[in-house]
Amino acid sequence: MKIEILGTGCAKCIALEDAVKQAVAKIGGFHSIQKVEDIMKIMDYGVVSTPGLVIDGVVKSTGKLLSVDEIVDIIKA
Repeated sequence: MKIEILGTGCAKCIALEDAVKQAVAKIGGFHSIQKVEDIMKIMDYGVVSTPGLVIDGVVKSTGKLLSVDEIVDIIKA
């Protein structure tokens, strides 16, 4: 599973990256986590409000900081 965190480095973006890492550690398995900071790549997803969470190329969340449990639920869905 490819997980991307979209954001330019704001505090919420950094916090979402940490939460994603905790969620992946909690559920186990192999998951690729990438931080996307290039504004053009972020815009390619149609995201106008960061942080964004993309799983396997599908935007799952934008503009809010998700909890670890919310991320686990999204990954398992």
